[in-house]
Amino acid sequence: MSAFLLRRALTLVLTLLATSALVFLVLEILPGNAAELLLGPDAAPEAVAALADKLGLNQSAWTRYVQWLWGLLRFELGDSYAYGSPVAELIAERLALTVPLALLAMALTTVLALSMGVYAAARHRRAGDIGMMVFSQLGIAIPNFWFAILLILLFAVKLQWFSAGGFPGWSEAQGGGFLPALQALLLPAVALAVVQAAILSRITRSAMLEVLREDFMRTARAKGLSARQALWGHGLRNAMIPVLTVMGLQFANLLAGTIVVENVFTLPGLGRLIFQAIANRDLVVVRNCVMLLAALVVFVNFVVDVLYALIDPRIKTAAL
Repeated sequence: MSAFLLRRALTLVLTLLATSALVFLVLEILPGNAAELLLGPDAAPEAVAALADKLGLNQSAWTRYVQWLWGLLRFELGDSYAYGSPVAELIAERLALTVPLALLAMALTTVLALSMGVYAAARHRRAGDIGMMVFSQLGIAIPNFWFAILLILLFAVKLQWFSAGGFPGWSEAQGGGFLPALQALLLPAVALAVVQAAILSRITRSAMLEVLREDFMRTARAKGLSARQALWGHGLRNAMIPVLTVMGLQFANLLAGTIVVENVFTLPGLGRLIFQAIANRDLVVVRNCVMLLAALVVFVNFVVDVLYALIDPRIKTAAL
């Protein structure tokens, strides 16, 4: 197991290095002057030159890249040009909203998708299966930002059960608290989860149908297990490899794809920070946020690989 983890960890590090080089190349090396982008086309040449010197743009590309990597390792990401504060503090503040939102959306996605997928597979070609397929097709077709607007119109405007947007904060000192904050994240999480649950439920259904045809499922029933015990205890675990693959990708997409939903609900999360940084031409924030999201995607894939080995030891043996 240790050799397997070492190989995966090495792949993780190499992937992060390649990703950092690509992010730096796109945002720093392509034609154009970052100082001019930040100050605008009407800025005085003296101001552009002063800002370029402050940002270190007069140094070589390799020097700037190494300095950026060294800053990433020490969590020193520089200062935001638009906000005038350290980028690390801005990201940490926004992650306190985005990560719980993504976790809540992923939890809803998992519960809905596994329940619907197993239910449909157990009732293959019957009414329950057909109904689930219709629901999943509708869920895939609905854009999450449009569904978010519908949720606001129904639950915030008409029924007035939730606020239409904003975030009160996790602490009572900020005027909020755990329950008010959770309530503010519920509608955005549902808007994110519906599309993901529709996709994952179809994957779960297909994987379960394959497993239900295996001999060990008939053996489990022959040993006296009930249909429910065999389905959830043996069938689901053996069907989890393709399901985990999609879940890992979906969680990464939830972290990276909250920009639209956070803007619909005016939530001060990482997605809204990226949107505002792009609008303000704050390339320092954009660069570090993009790298963070890419690192999260890579790390989630690493966790999925480890879970593969825990669920199916044959994968760990084959990788050695």
